[in-house]
Amino acid sequence: MGFLKQDAPVVDYAEWSKGTRAERIVPMARHWAEVGFGTPVVMHLFYVVKILLYALVAWLIVLSTSGIDGFTNVADWYHEPIVYQKVVFYTMLFEIVGLGCGFGPLNNRFFPPMGSVLYWLRPRTIRLPPWPNRVPLTAGDSRTPFDVALYGALLVALLFALFSDGTGPISEIGSEVGVLPVWQTATIIGLLVLAGLRDKVLFLAARGEVYGSLAVCFLFSGADIIIAAKLVCLVIWIGAATSKLNKHFPFVISTMMSNNPVIRPRSIKRKFFEHFPDDLRPGRASRVLAHFSTAIEMLVPLVLFFSHGGWPTAIAAFVMLVFHFGILSAIPMGVPLEWNVFMMFSVLALFVGNAGIGIGDLQSPWPIVLFAVVAGTVVIGNLFPRKVSFLPGMRYYAGNWDTTLWCVKPSASDKITNGIVAIASMPAAQMEKFYGSKETAEMYQYMGYAFRSFNTHGRAMFTLAHRLMADGNEADYVLTDGERICSTAIGWNFGDGHMHNEQLIAALQKRCHFEPGEVRVLILDAQPIHKQRQEYRLVDAATGEFERGYVMVADMVTRQPWDDTVPAHITWQKGS
Repeated sequence: MGFLKQDAPVVDYAEWSKGTRAERIVPMARHWAEVGFGTPVVMHLFYVVKILLYALVAWLIVLSTSGIDGFTNVADWYHEPIVYQKVVFYTMLFEIVGLGCGFGPLNNRFFPPMGSVLYWLRPRTIRLPPWPNRVPLTAGDSRTPFDVALYGALLVALLFALFSDGTGPISEIGSEVGVLPVWQTATIIGLLVLAGLRDKVLFLAARGEVYGSLAVCFLFSGADIIIAAKLVCLVIWIGAATSKLNKHFPFVISTMMSNNPVIRPRSIKRKFFEHFPDDLRPGRASRVLAHFSTAIEMLVPLVLFFSHGGWPTAIAAFVMLVFHFGILSAIPMGVPLEWNVFMMFSVLALFVGNAGIGIGDLQSPWPIVLFAVVAGTVVIGNLFPRKVSFLPGMRYYAGNWDTTLWCVKPSASDKITNGIVAIASMPAAQMEKFYGSKETAEMYQYMGYAFRSFNTHGRAMFTLAHRLMADGNEADYVLTDGERICSTAIGWNFGDGHMHNEQLIAALQKRCHFEPGEVRVLILDAQPIHKQRQEYRLVDAATGEFERGYVMVADMVTRQPWDDTVPAHITWQKGS
């Protein structure tokens, strides 16, 4: 990795471009294994500065609160519940305007580096309601002035809360400042729910499963506030760990470590693979790290929750801080950076600063009810991943996500550009503008293919792409990750195939009127935790679904990233 220049793979473009897709992925995969994406150091430093600014602004907002004094007197006030409450609301605001997860070039966002607020304050952009046929007044896929007003009201409510004062002492938890007025919290939750029912993307972008759930805690009183927040954090950690009990997660580790800007020597990065350069499945180091980190995320939070101070709490807190810092320092793709900082602060504010408050201090059953709802969502999400986004399903970085692959003809790309209200251009155009030439952009597009192929589902995606374009010439299509289409069309993406499945296909077809064969989409569901297979659907944007089937996880994990011969088990075909 250079400081200003990207560490690019060295290939003879003329020869490389003659190969099949699988053959062209090979050198990119080998380069990724040693270098990662090759991001310039200055880009990583940009994200480090962004993290520091996030923390500094949070610090200053907290200090604007009456009763919270002293920039360096953190030990005197970090445990106050209003401090945690304001950090929750501030981070929700940070995320929902587009500055958090999915921001910038490391999420393939170039021009502009964010969408979110630029889309959601603009009428006629695409919205995706979660249950348009079940919830009254939510049908439709076009953003109206009412939707813009809802989103704007949520931003205003969050800002108002950030600069409000507490309601006074809460003796049960030793608080001198208290919390924000309940009506402010209720207003924020209400607006988030209403906006989310009109557009699920808003709820997901606000990280409603984290900050929305934690906001609910502040509707309670006394010790129940702290207990409920601890229980939500417990679900986040254990839910995420549970979702990593699969065969996919070691592939995430090897991919992430090869892209880690802190680990520079190529010799170390090669050790995360079975036998570089020929066998790029996860090696022993990746498997051990995957299992060890899962055990930490599963077990250490229990120590935090059930210990009430002293050495057990101190050691457990230290381990969890190191755990999240490890993720943070890797600056992973998708850049969930501020979320990791927030979870580190949660360890300190809730489990260290309020270590003495535990389940025995419950004053009402409401924290348990909240725990049951959040944990129940995780259970349902793991059993029925097609029904629940990987975010509320807590399948964070588990390698087991719903994904899509879009095969788009140039004519269809032009229709999308001209047919939707959007800020960003199509992915290929953005990359060509960023890298300066079509040839260089194509090489980095294949680096993206290599990244996807390092994850188990990538092997299935590029195998099924052949079936997707079976009745046409593959050279007529540009293969585009659904994440990139989602980014352009709706303004936010974060690894969630629920935002670019049949619902987005229908919204684009309504606006762009694709001809049969112009846009073909593979939709690959995540693996249910109790089954060793992933179901897929092949869809033509104009004519609808034309094939359904499944692939076995065992067939994916034994193959190399460039192997596009995963057996497909067909359960239904149109016309048969």
